[in-house]
Amino acid sequence: MFDRWGRWVERRRRWVLAVAGAALVFAGVWGTGVFGALSPSGGFDTPGSESDRAAAIAERDLGRDAADVVVLYRGDMTVDDPAYRTAVEAALADLPKDEVTSTATYWTTGAPRFVDADRTGTYAVLRLAGADDAEREESYEAIKDGLTEVGGGLTARVGGAVATNVAINDRVSQDIARAEMISLPVLLVLLVLIFGGLVAASLPLLIGGLAILGSFTALHVLTYMTDVSIFAVNITTFLGLGLAIDYGLFMVSRFREEIGRRDRADALAATMATAGRTVAVSGVTVAVSLSGLLLFDQTFLRSMGYGGIATVFVCMIGALTVLPALLAVLGPRVNALSFRRKPSGTGRGEGWWGRLAHSVMRRPVVYATATVALLLALGAPFLGINWGGVDAKVLPADAEARVVAEALETRYPGGSTNPIEAVVTGTSDRTAVQAYGDRLGALDGVTGAAVTGTNGGTGGDTTRIALAYTADPNSDEARDLVERVRDVPPPPGADVHVGGATATVVDQLASVGATLPWVGLLVGAATFALLFLAFGSVVLPLKAIVMNALSLAATFGVVVLIFQDGNLSGLLDFTATGAIAPAMPILMLAMLFGISMDYEVFLLSRVREQYDLTGSNTAAVAAGVQRTGAIITSAALLFIVVIGAFATSGITFIKMTGVGMVVAILVDATIVRALLVPAAMRLLGRANWWAPGPLARLYGRYGIKESDAPPPEAPVAPPVPVR
Repeated sequence: MFDRWGRWVERRRRWVLAVAGAALVFAGVWGTGVFGALSPSGGFDTPGSESDRAAAIAERDLGRDAADVVVLYRGDMTVDDPAYRTAVEAALADLPKDEVTSTATYWTTGAPRFVDADRTGTYAVLRLAGADDAEREESYEAIKDGLTEVGGGLTARVGGAVATNVAINDRVSQDIARAEMISLPVLLVLLVLIFGGLVAASLPLLIGGLAILGSFTALHVLTYMTDVSIFAVNITTFLGLGLAIDYGLFMVSRFREEIGRRDRADALAATMATAGRTVAVSGVTVAVSLSGLLLFDQTFLRSMGYGGIATVFVCMIGALTVLPALLAVLGPRVNALSFRRKPSGTGRGEGWWGRLAHSVMRRPVVYATATVALLLALGAPFLGINWGGVDAKVLPADAEARVVAEALETRYPGGSTNPIEAVVTGTSDRTAVQAYGDRLGALDGVTGAAVTGTNGGTGGDTTRIALAYTADPNSDEARDLVERVRDVPPPPGADVHVGGATATVVDQLASVGATLPWVGLLVGAATFALLFLAFGSVVLPLKAIVMNALSLAATFGVVVLIFQDGNLSGLLDFTATGAIAPAMPILMLAMLFGISMDYEVFLLSRVREQYDLTGSNTAAVAAGVQRTGAIITSAALLFIVVIGAFATSGITFIKMTGVGMVVAILVDATIVRALLVPAAMRLLGRANWWAPGPLARLYGRYGIKESDAPPPEAPVAPPVPVR
């Protein structure tokens, strides 16, 4: 099938390139408009959860209570000086009235929480006009320049929920531009060194550029169907660029290998039958892995799933259509402008990878034991993970919105925006509500319970009670307190919904925990089926899943050591919060499982190819490692350059994703793919290729094979002794 596709593309190469050129122009013009269509909110909340219902009911019945904008003032005089009040109120009065719906200050509320200990600092809370986040951000853009224009010798800093979102969104756009400026030149240099020539090196990079614009276009289409988080642009950009360059490297390397011994049409057909087949299987496997994100409730994860799947298919289609057409046009000229006599990837000598492969074949028990022990040791810190939310601390330490948030927590008693909130509905009995509030205030760890909103005066039937507490909002103690608050019986005839930042994390964990087994079942079953159809074995898919689980465990352990515990925080320029948002390991799990399978499929494809030729498992595994070791390592290096550029992001959880993926790819391309997988396959022997009779017949009829010829029955290479 794939060889016929290669011949079809070769005959129609100019038409394929013409259509691709038109699509590229369209993507450059329309696809880049995605930046104005993405959802500005992070999408980390769990729709339909108790905390989500609490927020919705409170907003419906009591009005919005969010601190959209917080303006932090400081001066040489105290808030008791009339000039201080005059300066602040004059600055607020100058703001456009149609953009600000309400303003709260120390002088309008009399609340002590608005003043710091030395009484030289205070803040104002503004609520903005707008029905949704996008409209409130427009209101903020209209007033932000005037927020810091204050007289009387005062200084002003701006923070709050909307200001934080805008700061994060702006930083995301800057990070993408900087990452591309860093990675693309480095990628070109590395590709030239890997291929030994400029023409061959430019092809994967060209597919990478096509993938970036294609991912933008796919995301733009998706914004018309569903909300897509602003952070999807970062993830899909580096995923698309990395996969496209991987696929380009595989395809170009194989074509250069084939063009030396065949004419152009046959070389392209052989390339598509081998590397093209591998790219197709890999692309579908990665997409299946990302499809698990669609089962989660959080908009962030679902939008990453939609965007990631679309991006993978853009990469795969580009590698299977545009790249073969370019190779067909170039033919032997793919080796033009080379500075090596022999193109990379065509050598048959044993080399370093061959010696390593035979060393693993001779000592599989030693290699398997050592690598498994190392991976488990790296993964051990993951057992101590602490979960938390996403707030202003994801910004750099000097970001104004973060400075304001930290000042509220440290200098203003009760100024934190992280209370636990109990929203009582269905009763107008103030005495019963007060008694309920007293019971909440008596819970261990609660330092105060105050009514912060009620409708209809004494006859209202919705009341919001805010609980102050001593624990860190991201701690186990705070999450335990949320559960204990929910266990307190509500007033007679009333309903209570408990919300707030910590309750949101509790609900995220519950939702993720309930969904994750189904995701594992879906992705595991689909991956098993795909790898069976590709390789005709029921053992290899199970082995691949176990290998990936070990690789992921090691990665998550390193992520906890760095981003939760703060190791290397100075070098990587971030502030550890002692917690990790639940959505981030899930996102990394989906992407890394797919990328690990990418390398697994490429290695196993070569091993299966050699096994069909020789019938010897040991010889096939050794040859597979020898033939793919340099290419997989090169692909991993290129992917690391792409992701490493995004690891410079000023947004902590994007940096964490980038660093985590760098660690995962290093571990996977070296320890797992070069050592553990071949050792395991050597120990399994011919059992690697076993399938029950009915499944073997199914593979014979429907398998995704390079050739219909049956494999030889007997090995033709001598066995290698096990040590």
